Amino acid sequence: MEVVNEVGQATVVTLDKQSSRAREFWKKWKKQKTAFWAGFFILFLVLVAIFGPVIAPYDPYEPNYDATLQTPSLAHWAGTDEYGRDILSRIIVGAGLSLGVSFTSVFVGAVIGTILGLCSGYYGGWIDRLIMRGSDVMFAFPDLLLAIAIVAILGPGLTNVVVAVAVFSIPSFARLIRGNTLAAKEAVFVEAARSMGAKSSRIIFRHIFPETVSSMIVFFSLRIGTSILAASSLSFLGLGAKPESPDWGAMLSMGRDYLATSPHVVMIPGLAIFLSVLAFNLVGDGLRDILDPKTKN
Repeated sequence: MEVVNEVGQATVVTLDKQSSRAREFWKKWKKQKTAFWAGFFILFLVLVAIFGPVIAPYDPYEPNYDATLQTPSLAHWAGTDEYGRDILSRIIVGAGLSLGVSFTSVFVGAVIGTILGLCSGYYGGWIDRLIMRGSDVMFAFPDLLLAIAIVAILGPGLTNVVVAVAVFSIPSFARLIRGNTLAAKEAVFVEAARSMGAKSSRIIFRHIFPETVSSMIVFFSLRIGTSILAASSLSFLGLGAKPESPDWGAMLSMGRDYLATSPHVVMIPGLAIFLSVLAFNLVGDGLRDILDPKTKN
């Protein structure tokens, strides 16, 4: 009974600590007014991306040649494009494509970059030199130029866009996690675990990795905005989504020929990209103020 009580008490203490941390985070988060409302906008975007095909008022793919290039009205709140397709419906459905590509690519880059950064920082030596020199080579190329080169080799398509954006995200995560690992592996609790004979894999993922999570979350949120811009740019250049798809970058590309006569065809998807990138950057700044130890008072 005593063992059970001790285990139960330990569980309660752990839950209390987690609850206390959550309340403290929420209290600080509410003080970040700009990031707070940007977070609600991102939540709205995610819901639109999930339920887009259901809530879209029109079929985003079906042309209506009797209503081409109409300006915003009660029937079409964001107007129509050169094929008479409802722009608002295409923006709503396209949110799933843009956010899906961005989240997936950054997630893949974060996973691979985190593993490389942990190994580089913990083991050092030739492993560290190999990973960091490889990162330096990739840093020598601008992100978008590197993505264009990768898609040019693999071929156009959203899958290859995910690969390209993930590839240029890897060295950034690896460099960030390596720096945190170098600091964490000198901590007393890590030295204690090492002296007790803990395996390197356990030390890395059980003791060091949790110390890097806060920085990774901040950088992840900031990287989403960069990925949205990169994916939209590739689609704009014809290297991403197909022209007929409701991808925001593809919509910009298709509508640029009508910028002088029907600017809403370009302005609406451009505004969607702008607000999405701005929201993720604001949330990232807010998370950095709360989670980054260097900014804590």
